[in-house]
Amino acid sequence: MKFIVLLVFILLTTLIHASASSYLVKSLTEAEAALKKVKAGDELIIANGSYQNWSLNIPNQGNAKALITIKAEREGEVIFSGEVTQSIFKITGDYVTLKGIRFENCIILKSTPLISLNNTNTSKITDCIFIANTTKTQFTPLVVFSGNGESNEITNCRFSSNVDNQDVQVKITKDYSPLHTLIADNVFELKRKVSWKNNNGGECIQIGQDPVLLGTRISKSTIKSNRFIECNAEGEIISNKSSENTYINNYFENNQGELVLRGGHDCIIVSNIFEGGSGGIRVNGTGHKIENNQINKVNTGIRLMYGMVKGKAEIGFYVAASNNKIYNNTINSCNIGILIGDSKNVDWTGKFDTVRYPSPVMQNVAPFDNIIKENKITNTKKSEVVN
Repeated sequence: MKFIVLLVFILLTTLIHASASSYLVKSLTEAEAALKKVKAGDELIIANGSYQNWSLNIPNQGNAKALITIKAEREGEVIFSGEVTQSIFKITGDYVTLKGIRFENCIILKSTPLISLNNTNTSKITDCIFIANTTKTQFTPLVVFSGNGESNEITNCRFSSNVDNQDVQVKITKDYSPLHTLIADNVFELKRKVSWKNNNGGECIQIGQDPVLLGTRISKSTIKSNRFIECNAEGEIISNKSSENTYINNYFENNQGELVLRGGHDCIIVSNIFEGGSGGIRVNGTGHKIENNQINKVNTGIRLMYGMVKGKAEIGFYVAASNNKIYNNTINSCNIGILIGDSKNVDWTGKFDTVRYPSPVMQNVAPFDNIIKENKITNTKKSEVVN
């Protein structure tokens, strides 16, 4: 009986693959025409070459057994460049994979990403390269996940020498929040300081945008096994502004910035490595688990911040670090190992909109009820400082 079931499965799988089609296209017009035919299991192959003035909408629906794949003829040899005013790829269908595309020297003139995944489920960007792209509008990402989709991912991609941009953004609003986004095995590197006057808008990864009003929105994103090397665009290499996200096994080297829990609660930060640079982990919010991280040769290993308010229920421009578990971290050769109470009594008068954000302006609520134990701090000038 088992043999018969296996045989039927093999035959069905063979039939599915036999019915799949591949379409080789050499222009946007050909791609649009081919997409009208593409069904679950099919491939759209973009011929090797350089392309400009391209914007392709992909509403096609794959399924768990038969994905739709949009890919380069040869990985890295399909190159998009030039001025961009619309997303080059807009994926709204489910079970769609975009693979092996190179984006180089794109000049993004409007607030639009190179790749948009909106309200899609189980779609993927993989093996793509983003190099020396420039945005002309602040807070513009190269890749954005938005809408109410689930289980989308970006993996095995390289982001290098991009200018004045965010690299990957999970966009969260009061109406929608993508769930279970996976950002894994990517490289982010050689990111110079942004030119924007407030030195903001250059994150490699941003999970949520409004930590004050929307920080309690749950994202459940997983950011794992990525590498961040010489990313100096701004102070937040990763900016967490939502809740219940996981950061695990990431590697940071010589960055002028930190992994920042700017907003949100109940995140997991485990087994990350920091080698050199300005800092390690900066913490606001409640209920985070920060364990088994290795932090070497930075100014301050872990910073627990003052806030304007406490807990999840109060609205504050910054929420004091509280009820966090900070266990078994190894901190070596830093100026300060763990700083409990940074930004004490900072006055934010006139620095944010108190009508939009009905928050106190003084950062005078100290960190509280954090459990800090069994951390190994060596060769460090001050192991623990309390302000």
